[in-house]
Order: sequence, then C-alpha cells, then structure tokens
Amino acid sequence: MPDFSKKHWFLRENLQPQRLRQVLEYRQPDLTIVTDNVHKGRNLSAIVRTADAAGIGTMYCSMPDKDYKAFRGTAMGSHSWVSVRRQADVSAALTPLKAQGYQVLAAHLASDSVDFREADYTRPTVILLGAEKQGVSARGCELADMHITIPMRGMVQSFNVSVAAGIILAEAERQRHLAGMYSQCRIDEQSFRQTLFEWAQPKLSEYCREHGLAYPPLDDEGELADGLAWQQAVRAGTAPQYTW
Repeated sequence: MPDFSKKHWFLRENLQPQRLRQVLEYRQPDLTIVTDNVHKGRNLSAIVRTADAAGIGTMYCSMPDKDYKAFRGTAMGSHSWVSVRRQADVSAALTPLKAQGYQVLAAHLASDSVDFREADYTRPTVILLGAEKQGVSARGCELADMHITIPMRGMVQSFNVSVAAGIILAEAERQRHLAGMYSQCRIDEQSFRQTLFEWAQPKLSEYCREHGLAYPPLDDEGELADGLAWQQAVRAGTAPQYTW
C-alpha cells in the first residue's frame, strides 16, 4: 500500500490548486460538443483542446469503438481536463441531451442554414460537428434544432473540422462572457470537489476508484488534509466507501 502520508506523493506536478480551482470556476456545464464520426485523431485532439479553452468539461464522440480506442491511445494528455465520452451513434449521444433541454446546432451547409453568429449560445447548447468530407450525418441533421454555417470568402468550400470548432466556440465564449456566465462558478459543489480531487491527485483518485473508496478531503494546497489518519483508516477498513 502506498504511503499516503508523504507530502507531494500524489500531487500533480507543476500545477497549483488555485489554478485548478480557477479553471473549474470557468466550466460551462450546459455547453458541449458532439462529434459525428470524426475519425482523425489529430482533429479530435485539437477539438478537445479547444473545448477546454472554451470552458467545456465534457464532450461526446460518436464513432466505432476500435477508432475511439486508437484515438485514446494517442491523445491521453488532452483527456486530463476534458471528459470525452464515446457513444455508438449520434442518436445515442444527442437524444439524452435534447431531453435535458439542450438545443443542437449542427455545423452543416443546407438551404436553411444560418450564420453561426445568429445562434444564441447562452442557452444550453450542443455543437454538432461532422467529419470533414462527409459532414454531419443525415440522422444528426434530423436531430438538430438549427443548421449553422461559417461564411466563406474564398475558393475553399469548408474549414477543417477542428478549425470550425475553434471559430464557433470563440463566438460561444464571446456571448457567454458578455452574459456574465464565466464570472461565477456554474457547476455544483459535489462535481467541483470531485473534479478538483481527480485533477490534483490523479494517482490517488485512481487508487480510490479501484478500491471503492470515497475521496478524502484535501487542504488548500491540494494535498490530503490528514494523510496519515486516512491511511490508517484504509488499513483498518473504516475509510468511507463509495460505489464508482
């Protein structure tokens, strides 16, 4: 059993807890991305990084399991800050979100498409992005509440999907900033504490999940408030349990 009483044994290197808390306070729980069969790992990784920059904490990938496993193998660093959840198809990704009241904005050129800047991103919003060649699937378009497009002034017909994500999310961030949506913490306290623990103590959080243990409290420096006492409780079998 690791010695949890040792200072800095598990703390994520080079990151201050104050910085982690600040990032969590900017998180937008009602803004997310769903990718519709975007297979290229480099595009997905770029989208994940852009999502993090816009304050998105969770996004969804609709793609086959084997492709998702390949992506996970090459983009683990990106997943440190954004939870990426795979769904077998776009319906499985979008239907629960629509049931929660999210509007779905599909980046798709159609006869009814509007300029992406006309959408209201202060509402609970899903940005649906398709693969560069195929675009958003027919089913994704059916589930969308609005089709949006980025005006093009040159000969090129479309942006790279990761570039399009950055352009659209910049507008979403602008609108939400003006509405004051980044000026106060918008995630619930339990989610805040759980995510902070996982970010500050990745190895210890993994240990807790493997052994069905609740996360112990942290001090202001992101370390265990009383590592020795918690270690003794774990050995004695009296540490609080949790079903992961």
